[in-house]
Amino acid sequence: MTETPFCIDARDLSFAYAKGPPVLDIPELTIRSGERVFLYGPSGSGKTTLLGLIAGVLSPPPGTLSVLGHDIGGLSSAARDNFRASHIGYVFQMFNLIPYLNVRDNIALPVRINSERKKRLTGRLDEEVASAASHLGIEQLLDEKVTRLSVGQQQRVAAARAILGAPELIIADEPTSSLDANRRHAFLDLLFANVADAGSTLLFVSHDLGLADQFDRSLSLPELNRAGE
Repeated sequence: MTETPFCIDARDLSFAYAKGPPVLDIPELTIRSGERVFLYGPSGSGKTTLLGLIAGVLSPPPGTLSVLGHDIGGLSSAARDNFRASHIGYVFQMFNLIPYLNVRDNIALPVRINSERKKRLTGRLDEEVASAASHLGIEQLLDEKVTRLSVGQQQRVAAARAILGAPELIIADEPTSSLDANRRHAFLDLLFANVADAGSTLLFVSHDLGLADQFDRSLSLPELNRAGE
């Protein structure tokens, strides 16, 4: 681990899926620790691939991507999984909820399986789960199986799970796409409050440019990515 003012520091970052053309070719991307950054671009511009690399779901070339001072490309698959579980809260576009668990247990899962996240709780686990659910309007669903929820409700469960345990980096991939205007603002209020309390960095991806002015900075992936030229 290297001390750095940057939460995310990418230099000459490139990525291609097996034998395909480059999906990403980014000369430089830096995000300072504690920043709230809005990333936008059309479908197919490589947003989800970039998030997968930052989170260690995909493996970049060694030496091209540092996250929280760690060279992501220099970590094994198991080490990347442990790094993500300990330090990153991720709201996946497809949610990745556990179908046989109820809402309460899905939200609590990352804290129950990772001691680093558990240490960062400020109260009892059940209280923090209930608080996150209440802010997102799903407190009445805590004992429901996630398979019985609407798409919008599942998205809110995924968001509550990501912020629990104050991860240093929160990645949100289109987290408000299924929320109405009131729930969208409630979600952003909760997200920003948790980011501020924990001193976390937020990387937020959305097509909704109307949200951009609520962030410290906006980035256009097509402008960063030479592979799309």
